[in-house]
Amino acid sequence: MSFFTSLFTNSNQEKPSKLKWIQLTDLGQLNELMELSFQKPVLIFKHSTRCSISRFALKNFENDYDFSDGKLQSFYLDLLAYRNISNEIASRFGVTHQSPQILLIKEAKCIYHISHDGIVFEDEKNVLLSLA
Repeated sequence: MSFFTSLFTNSNQEKPSKLKWIQLTDLGQLNELMELSFQKPVLIFKHSTRCSISRFALKNFENDYDFSDGKLQSFYLDLLAYRNISNEIASRFGVTHQSPQILLIKEAKCIYHISHDGIVFEDEKNVLLSLA
């Protein structure tokens, strides 16, 4: 592949995510994740698929992620495709909609949220470790 081809094309050979994302595609899943949050913390990543800042935040978060499996359940929301779910998240958890945005849910309450360039995995990890 030439330099210019590699520079101006989007490779589909990105490294796979370390997270086992569950796609949020149905409002009913919010009830399920709230119930699950009594067993372990739940992370929601709200992502705008048209936003380079959101894409950058998601990739950095995934690259830095090193939390052991089973300690956290991660949900991914394509908020452009499922804006109704994003609106319901804002309403249920009393958090203003932003993108990109991370919410940590524990015992059906949002215990932490951050957006844009504030999304740094080490910060979220410290919050999660403080719950243990």
